[in-house]
Amino acid sequence: MFDHLEIRVLPPGPRFAAQVRFWVNGEDIIEEAVDEGGCGPYAADVLPAKRPSPLRASVARRLELGEPECTGGCCGFLTVVVQRFGEIVQWSDWEVPWSGHTSAPYPPPELHFDAGQYDAEVARAEADAWRQVRP
Repeated sequence: MFDHLEIRVLPPGPRFAAQVRFWVNGEDIIEEAVDEGGCGPYAADVLPAKRPSPLRASVARRLELGEPECTGGCCGFLTVVVQRFGEIVQWSDWEVPWSGHTSAPYPPPELHFDAGQYDAEVARAEADAWRQVRP
């Protein structure tokens, strides 16, 4: 059985550009893995308008998906390796930010997405991000 991915673009606020959140099987992956919820990457970085998104799974690559409120430069980033195996897109080898608390969040499990659904969701999110970030 495949996991289900939903990419949500949050509108820009007064101090921040549009951000991206990743929901897998109905759960906000950043909130689950980053202490105190953290924040997602900027939409312009992971869903750029003039080039393919780094979320598009072609060659294996490590991507930053989130960071704690104190910033990733302080405690590290939530990262994952994204790669395609035929008709499966895999997210694996998670790294989670250091939390400084005794009950640090656990890394998410390895996730497997149907490549067709995954590609369609990334394309939909790219179009949504463009609407959110253009002047």
